[in-house]
Amino acid sequence: MRFDIMTLFPEMVMNGLETSIIGRAVKNKILEIEAWNIRDYAFNKHSSVDDYPYGGGAGMLMQAEPVYQTYLAIQEKAALPEGKRPRVIYLSPQGRPFNQKMAEDFAKEDELVLLCGHYEGIDERVLEEIVTDYVSAGDYVLTGGELPAMMIVDAVSRLIPGVLHNDVSAEFESFQDNLLEYPQYSRPEIWHDRQVPPILLSGHHANVEKWRREQSVIRTAKWRPDLLEDAELTMKERELAEEIIENREKDLKNEE
Repeated sequence: MRFDIMTLFPEMVMNGLETSIIGRAVKNKILEIEAWNIRDYAFNKHSSVDDYPYGGGAGMLMQAEPVYQTYLAIQEKAALPEGKRPRVIYLSPQGRPFNQKMAEDFAKEDELVLLCGHYEGIDERVLEEIVTDYVSAGDYVLTGGELPAMMIVDAVSRLIPGVLHNDVSAEFESFQDNLLEYPQYSRPEIWHDRQVPPILLSGHHANVEKWRREQSVIRTAKWRPDLLEDAELTMKERELAEEIIENREKDLKNEE
């Protein structure tokens, strides 16, 4: 899979993505990642890509043409079939909040283009021209789209076969089946007087899986009850989750 990242800070992006699991996948040619400096496509001697917004207002706005020329360069390198456009994700607080389902959807693509805004945003006309998806990292404002872009590359990459040493580990983690991941433990068996749950030492795989599933339901009900709306639960699991949510709400009221 290939990622093309349109940014004003290519070094920031590449320094973050050339390490650890993602960096290894690039070296093994499982992934291709390239950061494109939008300033390289500016049309003035100072490589300026921003200007004052029409109508006034605070701050500067990224101009349409440098962004568009960067996009055309990416399109040319991709050599896509005639009439086919790459999927372009614009990182913006106005977009849909990024989640695991979106990561799974993006992982089906052969190529993703991520557009990182800066300053007060980007001229609306080029967004209308090239963007296919508006995605947000959350309900807060950052100085630019670079960190969210790196986050998306990481989340999507680990779903690509061969990126992780153990492909199964990508399937049974947080948000799988809309449940948070169960708690995990390693050696030593006792640490700071805290013991590993005995069930995990039993060697009974069926009981271990049952315990893990129950812990996932408990953890989700406690910390992210909103996820349970789309989770497939048994009647017993649903009752357990409702009991935990009810007790948590009582505890919160008592704290007020």
